[in-house]
Amino acid sequence: MGGMKISERFRGPDGMANGGWVSGLAASYLPPGRTVEVTLRAPTPLDADIRMEKTPSLVRLFDGDTLLVEARPVPDAPAPPPLIEPGRICGTFAGAVEHPFPGCFVCGHREPGDGMRIHPAPTGRPGEVAMIWHVHPALADWSATLPLSHVWGALDCPTGWAHLTSGGVALLGRLTGRVYGSIFPDATYVIVARTEGRERRKLHASAGIYEPSGRLIAASRATWIEMPNLSPHQS
Repeated sequence: MGGMKISERFRGPDGMANGGWVSGLAASYLPPGRTVEVTLRAPTPLDADIRMEKTPSLVRLFDGDTLLVEARPVPDAPAPPPLIEPGRICGTFAGAVEHPFPGCFVCGHREPGDGMRIHPAPTGRPGEVAMIWHVHPALADWSATLPLSHVWGALDCPTGWAHLTSGGVALLGRLTGRVYGSIFPDATYVIVARTEGRERRKLHASAGIYEPSGRLIAASRATWIEMPNLSPHQS
């Protein structure tokens, strides 16, 4: 068993950790080089005493007796959307004007380096968004590469924005990811995400992070839960 506290910096909606970020945190305690499926059972509170239980095949995070997160290896790697030409990014980020969680560490309107500023825009294809991501050096916290939590964050929010239009609200329920290489500070990548269907309130999507050369660095598939009665949290 181990304990931790998640800083307010890494929030998604107010009062809770970003779902992709905390998924990557849990995945980082499993052996590397495998596909990991993370299920979010409850929102992870910020600045609280989070208890971790781990084995080589399972990581679980708790707030007291409440199960928050479960991460486990799975056999099937996500199939990401293909790399696109940067010139096909032709629209505006749906959250540019009306954002349900503007303080989100990953996709909110934070200062460069304090937040990741992952703002994918439409490509012209239905249900597809993409962006050119230049990684701010401060995101690496003086390390040679980005933490796995940040990489998973970049795999998370774009899958939500592939579905959502301005004013929509959804929360991540499950994220499956596979990381093939490192993300380096001050380097440039292409993020692509697309919808993969829906089942009532469940929104399915996939994402990939590529080097401009076309090398796949990381891939994900996600399930979001549409929250029509959830009022956006302002920060």
